[in-house]
Amino acid sequence: MQNYGSGAAAAASPPPAAAPAVKRRTDSYEAAQHHPQSPPESGEDDYVNTRILRRQAQLQSTPVVPVVPLQTAQSVEGHVEHPEFPGSSATSYQEERMRRKLQFFFMNPIEKWQAKRKFPYKFVVQIVKIFLVTMQLCLFAHSRYNHINYTGDNRFAFSHLFLRNWDSSREVESYPPAVGPFALYLKSEFFDTVQYAVNGYANVSRSIGPYDYPTPNNTMPPLKLCLQNYREGTIFGFNESYIFDPHIDEVCEALPPNVTTIGVENYLRQRGVEVNFASLVSAQLTFKIKTVNFKANGGPLSAPDCFRFDISILFNNRDHDGQMLLSLDAEATRLKCHGATDFISEANFDAMLRSVLNIFVLLTCALSFALCTRALWRAYLLRCTTVNFFRNHFGKELSFDGRLEFVNFWYIMIIFNDILLIIGSALKEQIEGRYMVVDQWDTCSLFLGIGNLLVWFGVLRYLGFFKTYNVVILTLKKAAPKILRFLIAALLIYAGFVFCGWLILGPYHMKFRSLATTSECLFALINGDDMFATFATLSSKATWLWWFCQIYLYSFISLYIYVVLSLFIAVIMDAYDTIKAYYKDGFPTTDLKAFVGTRTAEDISSGVFMNDLDDFDQTNFVDVVKSLCCCGRCRRDQEPPQATSGYTSLSSIMK
Repeated sequence: MQNYGSGAAAAASPPPAAAPAVKRRTDSYEAAQHHPQSPPESGEDDYVNTRILRRQAQLQSTPVVPVVPLQTAQSVEGHVEHPEFPGSSATSYQEERMRRKLQFFFMNPIEKWQAKRKFPYKFVVQIVKIFLVTMQLCLFAHSRYNHINYTGDNRFAFSHLFLRNWDSSREVESYPPAVGPFALYLKSEFFDTVQYAVNGYANVSRSIGPYDYPTPNNTMPPLKLCLQNYREGTIFGFNESYIFDPHIDEVCEALPPNVTTIGVENYLRQRGVEVNFASLVSAQLTFKIKTVNFKANGGPLSAPDCFRFDISILFNNRDHDGQMLLSLDAEATRLKCHGATDFISEANFDAMLRSVLNIFVLLTCALSFALCTRALWRAYLLRCTTVNFFRNHFGKELSFDGRLEFVNFWYIMIIFNDILLIIGSALKEQIEGRYMVVDQWDTCSLFLGIGNLLVWFGVLRYLGFFKTYNVVILTLKKAAPKILRFLIAALLIYAGFVFCGWLILGPYHMKFRSLATTSECLFALINGDDMFATFATLSSKATWLWWFCQIYLYSFISLYIYVVLSLFIAVIMDAYDTIKAYYKDGFPTTDLKAFVGTRTAEDISSGVFMNDLDDFDQTNFVDVVKSLCCCGRCRRDQEPPQATSGYTSLSSIMK
């Protein structure tokens, strides 16, 4: 192997025979410590003290290079000069500086604190963000539950007040459904249902709920009945003929308060509106109600909320199968309240505390976004510097795996959840401050929920600093590509079963009536859920259908439970065994890791990283913009290639 740098020329002179050879660690930092911050000028001598020479002679675990000391010179004063390292050149110095810079970059926050006393700002910000975001989510989840529960209970109350023959058993969601669809079957039932709703709206003051009309003097406004009909729709069933025009026309009529005495059917006849059930597609009856919620479960500081409910009763006759489905929906809109002035101060105090929490979350997420974006930017700059360093010193491009080492996907995930939390916190402040009229509770909960999920996922990054937890993370990372390929093959088989079951069993089995329910049923069967009910609820209309269902279900369950799931677990266990072998025999290395080398606790705490590492080969903004314009290749102004370097080639590092 060649000697280091420009010292090779000095080593060409014959050395004294009595001088022993000294072994020098290629990834040590001592040589760089005895250089100034700038590369040494030509003709300037470099010295190494005896203690460092003794330390270098003890390091036997890494590749070594024999170094022949120069001939000692007797000075005029009588002292003997120390031997000079042949590798102590500007090129060797740059290599040590580059290695130190990369080693510091790949340290975790604890090691960076030990090496340079660098305060872990991003770590502290993430910890603070976890507590603030979780506190914000808990408060919002409590408020949202009360809001959704309040609107749902009011919808049930409206169903009892305005829907004829409504039963409480329909308010309980059960599987399989305990009752059939809520529908009308006679023409008279349609007019009776509309009349029942009108009468109920006229007598809304009799209800237990504090419901009022949306008029300034609290008088009953007219209801609105809209009928959607085919333009032409006449059926002559006795001779199998019809008159049909598929265009849909809508006719709306206001039902004034006197309809309670006239009757809906007579009023529509007087208005010249004829209800042709053969061409009727749907009908909708709409009206509005205002109310105030005192929020008994909201706490003593929670101010009452004022709502307007837009109630709509829908008559669905699109299938024209003799069954007109009936449903009620109540859309809640929160309004500005004008309540007691004595309570305003306490309510404002609660709103102020929530606003302060929202602002703190916004500021923390913005700071986290800025720090992580800055870290990704600096990693990109260092990657460009490393690519050019490998190109200039080794005549080789940095490998793709080496370039990928600079991309921190944890930071990318944190940036994404910061964006979600900022949007969600802004929506939450709008909702709690009553600045937003539209109901955005679900949208806000979507942003805050996913953001909080990713925040807690980010904790895994810091658990990865410990070997026990890092095994789990590395196993998932190692198994992810294999799992993806395995799932692609498994999903193809799964899709075949889904489409086959939907087509054949859909008309006869309630769990296969749609593509979505078919997929849900098969996925539940994979996990061993509700197997007997799936077999028992099959229609026995045809013998061949019963036999097909048996073969279909048995083959699917056997294939996926006994084969596919076992192979899935085997893929993960194989990745786990591989990671355990890596911990025992060593992890695979890349050209970048080989150049960086290993670092010990003694190296970290030696103080060698206290020097400024950012003044070496700095990449400016203009160079990065140029590199981005060149399809991401790090093209920069390159220095003339060195005749010799600290390493003769990159392969010498890999040995």
